[in-house]
Amino acid sequence: MNSVGLNIRRLREKRGFSQEFVAGKLDINQSTYGKLERDMSSITLDRLYKIADILEDDIANLLDIGKKNIFPNQTNHGNGYVETINNDYKSMIEELKLAYEKMLAIKDEEINLIRNLLEKK
Repeated sequence: MNSVGLNIRRLREKRGFSQEFVAGKLDINQSTYGKLERDMSSITLDRLYKIADILEDDIANLLDIGKKNIFPNQTNHGNGYVETINNDYKSMIEELKLAYEKMLAIKDEEINLIRNLLEKK
């Protein structure tokens, strides 16, 4: 499984974008952005969505969702790194689920509004 930072870097390079370009779009400096690609700093879900938008790709590709063994059963060799990554992925997936459920609720409200408008005609 690839890290989120490595996935971001690969997609950025595939698009031919420099770190400076993406950092500018995110309104951060290149050094801060470089740390994201090297998994040396935390990344918010909001920032992941922005990066996916800049790279014109799906957030699932940044997260490696859908690939086998997203939460591998590995030992953490005493440093807690693997456990931290697994918890980060679980947290991001939960946030994605909540966002999806909110979007579905909004869609249902819009459908009901349209139905009500059509019934009044």
